[in-house]
Amino acid sequence: MKLKAIYSALLVAASFSPFFSNSAFAADSLRVATFNVSMDATNHTPKGEQVRSDALVNALKANHQQIKNIAEIIQRVRPDIILLNEFDYIPKEQGIEYFNQHYLNVGQQKQAAINYPYSYIAPVNTGLATEFDLDNDGKKNGVMGDAQGFGFFEGHYGMAILSKYPINFDKVRTLQTFKYKDMPNAQMPVMPKTGENWYNAQEWQALRLSSKSFWDLPINVNDKTIHVIASHPTPPVFDGEEDRNGKRNHDEVRLIADYVSNAKYIYDDKGEKGGLKTHSRFVILGDLNAAPEGDKARTNTTEQLLKNPLINASFVPKSEGAKEQYDVPYAQNYSANWQARVDYVLPSNYGLKIKGGGVFWPTKASSEYRLIKNRNASSDHRLVWLDLVIE
Repeated sequence: MKLKAIYSALLVAASFSPFFSNSAFAADSLRVATFNVSMDATNHTPKGEQVRSDALVNALKANHQQIKNIAEIIQRVRPDIILLNEFDYIPKEQGIEYFNQHYLNVGQQKQAAINYPYSYIAPVNTGLATEFDLDNDGKKNGVMGDAQGFGFFEGHYGMAILSKYPINFDKVRTLQTFKYKDMPNAQMPVMPKTGENWYNAQEWQALRLSSKSFWDLPINVNDKTIHVIASHPTPPVFDGEEDRNGKRNHDEVRLIADYVSNAKYIYDDKGEKGGLKTHSRFVILGDLNAAPEGDKARTNTTEQLLKNPLINASFVPKSEGAKEQYDVPYAQNYSANWQARVDYVLPSNYGLKIKGGGVFWPTKASSEYRLIKNRNASSDHRLVWLDLVIE
């Protein structure tokens, strides 16, 4: 499915109705969130059946309870800007606009409806077929492990952004096509037995760095520009001793750090060079699939952001629910039910101050626990947010 980059200003008349809460425009702080919603075709395909690109379309039309629960979580937290990871790249009127209109614009379980007048979706590398055997299993499948990013079809595991504030669509930058080889000192995986490069010369010339994509969306908040830096690096698992996904995850996270540092080697999909200019306000969002502690820790990856002088990582969003559920001192920081902190909201040190934040993970005694009680209730990830003051 060949789709051009789609973005839309959903200036729905209902957004000005008193039925909707649009308090962001009068608030003294900005609530920014990230949420891996698992709204992808795999999640909506019964086991044993072929994964189809219209699975999310059909689930949305079916008034699916899992999707209603996801909408309710968003309505309860009420972010002003939110990144949705694992939202398949499908036509906007069947996907992100439909979700906004038929789920978020409808009060779930007596919650106030919420509306996002602005949205953004664009192509991703997941499921984008190649002619190579990238996973070296002896087969050229085109998709899955042989795609630019793992996926069953082009657009699988996509991303979407919803905002109450205007997105400057003319200034959006994407790095979907940035080649892995063009990152200086990129971590090339090698064959464990021979020490040869995992990717041959032809493959290395063609391979893109981002497993999904990398977006820089300038959003105008009360006459100040905040750059939303959105991505979803590959999980550092599902490989072998060569650690090809772990190395790629490291370098996808490095791309974020290099971009906010205005590294000159970077180029976007329009050919513009460099990253963010000095003294830019930004917020890094996404399921980065990289944990700073525990048995899944990859500190060499996470420290590229968490110890970056340009990034304010001093505040760690927490929940009482995860703290209650898991008996380790850092459990309160978890953002996924597989016991890891992997979803991040990280603002710039410049021009933004952290007021508070959290992770939507209710305790078992809470009436809201039904929303996260298992994988099928909503997602295996939790919504993470920060409240920011613009300086």
